[in-house]
This record gives sequence, C-alpha cells and structure tokens, in this order.
Amino acid sequence: MTSVRLPLLPRREAELTTCAYCPKLCRAACPVADVEASETLTPWGKMSLAWFAARGSVPLSESVAASAFACTGCLACQARCDHKNPVALTLLEARAAVRAAGFGHEAAERIDLEEVAARRAAGLRALAEREGVDPGARTALLLGTAYLTRELDAARAAIAVVSRLLGPVRLLHASGGEVERGVGMRAEADAAEAALLSEAAGLRVIVLDPGCMTSALRAAGALTVVELVAERLAELTPVPALATGVWRWHDPCRLGRGLGVYDEPRAILTRLTGRPPLEFSRAREAAVCSGAGGLLPITMPEASRGIAEARLGDHERLGGGTVVTACASSVRRFRASGAAVVDLVELVAQGLPAGRPLPTQGQ
Repeated sequence: MTSVRLPLLPRREAELTTCAYCPKLCRAACPVADVEASETLTPWGKMSLAWFAARGSVPLSESVAASAFACTGCLACQARCDHKNPVALTLLEARAAVRAAGFGHEAAERIDLEEVAARRAAGLRALAEREGVDPGARTALLLGTAYLTRELDAARAAIAVVSRLLGPVRLLHASGGEVERGVGMRAEADAAEAALLSEAAGLRVIVLDPGCMTSALRAAGALTVVELVAERLAELTPVPALATGVWRWHDPCRLGRGLGVYDEPRAILTRLTGRPPLEFSRAREAAVCSGAGGLLPITMPEASRGIAEARLGDHERLGGGTVVTACASSVRRFRASGAAVVDLVELVAQGLPAGRPLPTQGQ
C-alpha cells in the first residue's frame, strides 16, 4: 500500500472525470474487457481507477497500475462515446505516470529496446539496396517497427508500390517512439517522435503502418500507403489470379477509427480482385480489434490470443477465406492463431507490374 498519487490531474482531469461519472455506454466496446469478462477492465473501470489514483482515493498498487496496460489502443470506446473521450491516449499517459511512480508493467519492462533498435536497423539495411530506394529522394517512406522487425516481405512490397507510383523513396530511420510510449517511457517516446519529425521535415511522407501516423505527420500532409494507392486507383491492374480467391477485409483500428479510412481499402480490393471483399459481422467503425495493439501480446498474452481467436471465429462462421488487412501487428497476431492472412500492400504490388518505369521526382 502506498499514498503515491498519479500526476495526471489537472492535465487529464476532464477526460478522467467524464469517464468516472459516465453511465458506461461504451462498456461493450472494449475487446479486453470482453474477453476477460471484467468490469474493472471496461473503459469506465480503467479510467475510473486512474482517476481515483490521481485523486489519492485509492492507493496505487500493481493491480491498479496494470489496468492502464489492459488496452490495445483500438479506439472502439472513443468511437462509441458520445463525448469522443480519448481513453487510449489518457491510458498511455497513465502508463507513464505509474511507471514514474515505480509501478511499470513487469512484462513491458522486459522489452529489450536496444534489441528492438538493432532489429530495426537490420531491417533497414536489408532494404537499403532495393530498387526504388534512394537516400536523396524527396519522398520518404515510414515503414514502422513492426514491419521492419517482423514483416519484411510486406515492407519490400511497400517500397515497390510507393516507388512505382511516386518515384524513388528514402526510408525514414527514426521510429517515432511507439514502443517506448506503450511501455510508459514518455520522455524517450517524445524524443523519438521529435527525431522522426526532424528527419521527415520538408519531405513528402508516406506511412505504411497506420499506427505510426502521428498527428504532426498528418498535419504536414502525410498519407498512408492505402490512401496513396486509392488516389491512384486507375493505375492498378486487376489481377486475374486474385479473382478466384475468397478475401475478407479486417479494418485496422488505427487506419479505420484512427484516420477514418474505410472505403479506400475496399475499393483497392475490388479493383484487384474484381469484386468487393467479404466483411466481418462487425466492420468499419464497429470493427473488433485483432488483439495485437498496445503491447497487449506482451502484457496480457492470453487476452490478446482470445481477442484474435474470437475475431477469427467470426471469420470462419461467415465462410472463412483469407483475411486481408493493412497492419503488421494484426497480420502477425492472426497468423499466430492459424489464420490465412495477407497484408494488402502485398496484393497491391501484384497490381503494379514490376516492369513499370519509375516516375521521376515530382510526378
């Protein structure tokens, strides 16, 4: 037991108070609370615990601190909320606060950030000589840690797609701090994000992983690969080999609820395969998370697995096929659960023939 208070008030007082006094209309929106069958882990429960700890109404403990890590950052609760309360963002700040108070999550603390950085660097080295990569290009491609460390085939496809549409690309090296922020390392995350913004300054930025699209990058005009391809849809060639497949689209949380990009990936799949993709029972703004975000596979591995298996159970009940998405973490999570899954960018690369000449910068 301790009398330590979380330094969240007054910076997040409005957000915390809104949730604490709410009638819990978003309680069914949280995939973590659903799979754990826990009232404490509903958005209301997690925000209320943070609010009570910030006020000193409950003593800060490991169990109270752990609730801040029971979040995938899927934004489903914010979408359901009449006030659009930023629960995920507030809980990220709560992670930083509990960590600063000595209650960081044990599993998150075991993440070897030096190893992650080394694997990112190895991924960048493996891609540096790819056709279409030019360190002096004015178009920059931000791949994201998950792609660089886990999904290099999709990263290669992204380089091919963006360079065939826009000309040579430089690969951004800074991470943006998504892992550090998930752990609760606010200062390190802020420094990494500042380094990314400095590296990207003055460049046209295309982002592969929608989870890496910061508000500052968006304000500067950055697009996701999905949005870029949708803008140039007429240049995609239908792929006859894909016409016989059964494709079901999974909305990535950060692409859909985060950026409002719903129609674009469906239009791309329709162009490539000749027909609209199949849908999950809950799709678009109501789509269910894959369970891969927010470091949940590390902090709550069984819950993460349960969320993915529930989503894939819906997929199988509806007839199965191949799940298509645009999120490296979701691809990895679904694949680990035994699903046939592919990243959209790999299909797009098939619709932009390799023989296509690269445009010059500025086209």
